[in-house]
Amino acid sequence: MSPVLLLSIVFGYFLLLLGIAWYTSRGAGEHAFYSGERKSLWYVVAFGMIGTSLSGVTFISVPGMVQAKGWTYLQLVIGFAIGYWIVAGVLLPLYYRLQLTSIYGYLRERFGMTSYRTGAAFFILSRLAGATIRIYVVLNVIQLFVLDAMGVPFELTAFVVLLMIVLYTLKGGVKTIVWTDTLQTLFMLGALIGTIVFITNAAEMVEWRSFLSTSGMTGVINTDWRSDGFFLKQILAGIFITIAMTGLDQEMMQKNLSVATVGDAKKNMRVFSVVLLGVNVLFLLLGALLYLFIYSGRFGAALPMRPDDVFPTMALNYFPTWLGLLFIIGLISALFPSADGALTALTASTCIDLIGIRDRGWDEARQKQVRQRVHLGMAVLFLAFVLYFHWLATPTVIKTLFDVAGFTYGPLLGLFAYGLFFKGKPTERWVPVICIAAPIFTYFIRMYSKELLFGYQMGFEVLLVVAAITMVGLAVLGSEPGDRKEVGPSPR
Repeated sequence: MSPVLLLSIVFGYFLLLLGIAWYTSRGAGEHAFYSGERKSLWYVVAFGMIGTSLSGVTFISVPGMVQAKGWTYLQLVIGFAIGYWIVAGVLLPLYYRLQLTSIYGYLRERFGMTSYRTGAAFFILSRLAGATIRIYVVLNVIQLFVLDAMGVPFELTAFVVLLMIVLYTLKGGVKTIVWTDTLQTLFMLGALIGTIVFITNAAEMVEWRSFLSTSGMTGVINTDWRSDGFFLKQILAGIFITIAMTGLDQEMMQKNLSVATVGDAKKNMRVFSVVLLGVNVLFLLLGALLYLFIYSGRFGAALPMRPDDVFPTMALNYFPTWLGLLFIIGLISALFPSADGALTALTASTCIDLIGIRDRGWDEARQKQVRQRVHLGMAVLFLAFVLYFHWLATPTVIKTLFDVAGFTYGPLLGLFAYGLFFKGKPTERWVPVICIAAPIFTYFIRMYSKELLFGYQMGFEVLLVVAAITMVGLAVLGSEPGDRKEVGPSPR
């Protein structure tokens, strides 16, 4: 693909996003950056959340893993769908009842300021790591397949892309993100469906259904209880990954909380869960079709060494130019939702939860100045993390993403679960210590799980173990007697 054509697409796409940001932020006050003035349409939020949840990791890694893992990833996705219904039924009503802008305000009301800031700090660490892994995946593909040939260094690519994202998110906030995510989801799904249609209509793939059924790549259920892919472990892990990475994540929740009523927010979450399940099935189907297409011998395509390179290699080197363009647009659409919403959420959480921007008596102009400085500071951190992952060159991106999530979201899940299901509250000074110690202790358990647990291999359920250790630590080391504090106004 021509580098000039690629760069034209990227900058044209950016100008479109910049236009949306300008339009949606007209006449908006500073509060709109955080809450979207509670005027978002639930079905628009539901559609846009598909792009945010899938990201470049799903776009690149899920099709690539099909040959080795079959469709066993679907076990995790089923858990995701169940988790979204739990978030809709339990956490969304709580957040609306408390009229929260930052969801970590619950920890302040339930426990105190130390727990509140500890929870916010773990979210910031979690989202910073998770978002930058997703950004790295997409930037690395663009770099390897196009920009390296131009002599453009990865560092410059990362700087320019993050600068573009800062420019269109600096003013609009959540109100802008809801609409840009919708556009990006549309393009991403267009690339997915367009590729499937092209492959299934190729002359060599007329019998693709029978090829698929005999390929051995569509197995879903793993029944080996010792394996980290055992179906019960995967489904359970999927449920709690969703509760932690969506229900306890400011980025995902701030979009839901921008909807006017809790009823509409619940509809958004439930519809989204069903659509997401179907979209992941399409990504798994795409992965199987890509491998079958390679094995058909068309174009003389060779199997790439890295699974993550299968989709981009075929799209950019072997498929028609129009499909390569569609892939690039879809890939860029997977990049921007990973960065823009995370950058906005991290800015919001830092300003509201750590700085306490609304409790200092500052006027709107001063709040805006501080918020914009925090936004730029977060962008610098994004750049630093992306460059770190580039230098680290981790090969198993989707596993790395969920590994990081297990260790960083685990303390958050433990804090919220303790507050919701137990009476009393922890001694505040012990909360940060326990939340830091729990993932460290779990890391060593997982390292030696085969020796300690009779061959059992710990996988994504790390999240549950960290959360459980956090809850035990809060109960044993920090528990204070007393009834659970009821927080927030009564439901209307």
